[in-house]
Amino acid sequence: MVAYVDLTARTVVEVVDHRELPVPDESGNFDDPEVAGEPRTTLKPIEITQPEGPSFALDGNLLTWQNWSLRIGFNEREGLTLHQLAFDDRPIVYRASIAEMVVPYADPSPVRYWQNYFDAGEYMFARYANSLELGCDCLGEITYVDAVIADDFGAPRTIRNAICIHEEDYGVLWKHSDMFAGSNETRRQRRLVVSFFTTIGNYDYGFYWYLYLDGTIQCETKATGVVFTSAYPAEGHPYATQLAPGLGAPFHQHLFSARLDMTVDGTRNAVEEVDAVRVPMGPANPYGNAFAERRTRLGHESQAQRLADQGAARTWHVVNPEKVNRLGRLVGYALYPEGQPVLLADDASVIHDRAAFATKHLWVTAYDPDERYPAGDFVNQHPGGAGLPAWTAADRTVDGEDIVLWHTFGLTHFPRPEDWPVMPVDYAGFTLKPVGFFDRNPTLDVPRSASRHCRGG
Repeated sequence: MVAYVDLTARTVVEVVDHRELPVPDESGNFDDPEVAGEPRTTLKPIEITQPEGPSFALDGNLLTWQNWSLRIGFNEREGLTLHQLAFDDRPIVYRASIAEMVVPYADPSPVRYWQNYFDAGEYMFARYANSLELGCDCLGEITYVDAVIADDFGAPRTIRNAICIHEEDYGVLWKHSDMFAGSNETRRQRRLVVSFFTTIGNYDYGFYWYLYLDGTIQCETKATGVVFTSAYPAEGHPYATQLAPGLGAPFHQHLFSARLDMTVDGTRNAVEEVDAVRVPMGPANPYGNAFAERRTRLGHESQAQRLADQGAARTWHVVNPEKVNRLGRLVGYALYPEGQPVLLADDASVIHDRAAFATKHLWVTAYDPDERYPAGDFVNQHPGGAGLPAWTAADRTVDGEDIVLWHTFGLTHFPRPEDWPVMPVDYAGFTLKPVGFFDRNPTLDVPRSASRHCRGG
């Protein structure tokens, strides 16, 4: 049963008795020993130690680590923000954040059709940020940073341990064995991790920013928590998955918008879309094995509204048209998308207008300090059309200008029985990699690992 209420007039507009379904019998309390069972005893401890301490330094909000420097920010709407990311004092990103997120549900029933949650614009990420715990949320030599936001009455509220900073081993950085010279060289990769977690309703989201020794930047979101459940009909449901007897969860998406104010070696940047293309067999390709890259410069905002194409290995290169490397090529950083689906709701739907940012994987706009949130400043009950669609209607030039990239990424979630009663982490994100930004591999000076904790079988 659903009641539609006019809160302004304080009247009940309509009551819909959709259908009657029995309440599921099974308990979903995952912290109940009767549900979870006895804890397993076969997991051996993993201890992360750095006898000399971590390799990073934090001075106020200035974080430095292995040629990297950046500043850390935190605000109520976006949560964690990164500022002035630079490598060897060369600027790359002026400001990076997750500026919006929408969770549209696919069930058209009266109970669900209106459920489209803007977790940043409506709920505010930082308002529900977790106080992180050593050994559970963060493992290793950890530096925590408290965050201060305003409460509902404007007074300061401190969130203890809101931000976690640590470094972690990330496997092999580079390796080569030369059978002729008898040499075997291996270097270990590690990354700096800056993260926070927030719990919004039934879902928990971790936002992780990684900086790597080779100049790579990665953003990863971790979605966990409890899926949004309801009674499941015996005859099945075309828009939901059965998780347990009589219990189901609707299909839905988690769509994030990363706002990336780029400054690749300066403020004048441009974007080139790079696709892999087949070359037809012919005089220039007599054996049919050739393929090439196609570069397309995105000149104006109307042209710079793009979809990913995994079949073409599509990437977007942010280049500085005024700077070249020793080979005479433009220096740049490439955005590697995961290419998951954008908003799947119909073009005529309300959510399509309200979350128009999520209909494209990439928007490129001319920088404007007032343009901060892709769905507009005031999302709650807004009919749509604000944010990116309104701004890009001006069709400003983005070739050789101070530009902002807005990248949509996320998950399309068909819930599984294994997601119940608590969901293992699902991952989504993107990567920024240097392309011609350096003259060669910038990690040749990384020393061999000094670890003695190797054990042969």
